Amino acid sequence: MGTSPIHAAMRRLTQALADMQIPFAIAGAMAANAHGHRRTTADINILIRRDDLLRFKERHDGLGWLDTVAGSKSFRDTIHGVRIDVLVVGDFPGDGLPKPVSFPAPESVAETGADGIPYLSLNTLLELKLASGMTAAHRPQDLADVIELIRVNRLPLVHADRLNPLVAEKYRELWRAAQVVDDV
Repeated sequence: MGTSPIHAAMRRLTQALADMQIPFAIAGAMAANAHGHRRTTADINILIRRDDLLRFKERHDGLGWLDTVAGSKSFRDTIHGVRIDVLVVGDFPGDGLPKPVSFPAPESVAETGADGIPYLSLNTLLELKLASGMTAAHRPQDLADVIELIRVNRLPLVHADRLNPLVAEKYRELWRAAQVVDDV
């Protein structure tokens, strides 16, 4: 685990949620990092239930945590200056419209990293990033992340069979793209 403000905020958030016995999982770029794809980010994404988010905010608002906008899902760790973006269980990735892939309960998809922090499982991360990139044209980074996760984890083409059918064919397409080696 690094020593950046992002890492410090993630450790602080993990402790605060654990103290309240709130199940959650780190998602987004930090989960991609946990699965071997190194990339930078300016925020932390967490998967959490709506009622647990409200409970957390009621207890911690103004105590080093503040809403980015009153009543929003996102909030900020004011000690480390890091934004926390929230993915709510039951909502839908990408365009937010109903689809066969939705944000699952964190305790059913979290894997504890060597640092003691719960991250989305690789399979769940792939499904959510694929669904997001497929349905939201403004989120091409999600598809680029999938390519890199395929490469770094040396995932086989048949891994598509483990994914939700909505995203399986896109995985196959990106798997083929991941096999191209740049000469530069």
